[in-house]
Amino acid sequence: MRGTTSPRRAGAAALALCLAAALAACGADGDTRPPPAPTGLTAQAGSATSVHVMWRAPAATDGVSGYQVFQGGRLVREVPADKTMTDITDLAPGTAYTFTVRAKDAAGNRSPFSAPAGATTPAAKAEDHQAPTAPPTADGRAEGPHEARLSWGAATDDTGVTAYDVYQAGVRVHTAPGTAGSTTVTGLQPGTAYVFTVRARDGSDNSSPDGPPVAVTTPADPARAPDTAPGSFTAAASPGAVELTWTAPGTGRTTSEYQLYVNDRPVTVIQFGAGAVPQGRAAYRLTTTEPAGTVWTVKLRARLPDSNWGAFSEERRILLAG
Repeated sequence: MRGTTSPRRAGAAALALCLAAALAACGADGDTRPPPAPTGLTAQAGSATSVHVMWRAPAATDGVSGYQVFQGGRLVREVPADKTMTDITDLAPGTAYTFTVRAKDAAGNRSPFSAPAGATTPAAKAEDHQAPTAPPTADGRAEGPHEARLSWGAATDDTGVTAYDVYQAGVRVHTAPGTAGSTTVTGLQPGTAYVFTVRARDGSDNSSPDGPPVAVTTPADPARAPDTAPGSFTAAASPGAVELTWTAPGTGRTTSEYQLYVNDRPVTVIQFGAGAVPQGRAAYRLTTTEPAGTVWTVKLRARLPDSNWGAFSEERRILLAG
């Protein structure tokens, strides 16, 4: 009979609706707990039209998958979890801005907003193509397992230096005001050697050459070993290939890039794309045309969250198969 529903079907439909509502309320994986708010937010004008925003990441156990950056309450940038800084561009010269950041996780939960940070862009100046001079001197020291204190001599520029950018392994990791002669770089790995350089920048975004390199080695963390080496590394030969497996190092972030060495020489960089980064054991198949019986020693190291290469895994000796 049309227009009627049996009690059994009605009960099943009601149960399905309840389950759907529960999943919608708590997420497909049952995760309703938002990550904590990012801390240590800073904003520094880099030019008349840009501001560099940085923050500290929550702990690894908080499952952060990315960050949202807001300018005056308006979402202006989204960045992945392995980035804790960004440049906000196309701003107006001589204007005050306020920024906040919040974290998000894979289940769609959003953290509270960070404490706000403000910056004022300098006034625009006449067209300028002349870069500042490089900082003439630079020095640095470790301040614990996760921080380094850097200092430098003042650069000069015809229109004035507005910012100093700190680079590590060719990647900008920090920005300090143009009036500063020192800064602290955070988020480093314990027991790791770093080389930093500093560049001066003016209001037209012209950057100087690198200043003198500064070598800093962080001490080991007494509470936590500097576990930057891939663990449980194995290598097995098969006809025309070598099968590699390992466990990602405990760096506090997802590791997507590894450098493979064969007979003490780098041969390739293994990269896992978005959505394919291993969460437990990682595996890679390296093809080879070398003859059977060739002896190889293989090892690999991970790209750390701060762009430095970590410690090597154990080295494995294998005999290529035919």
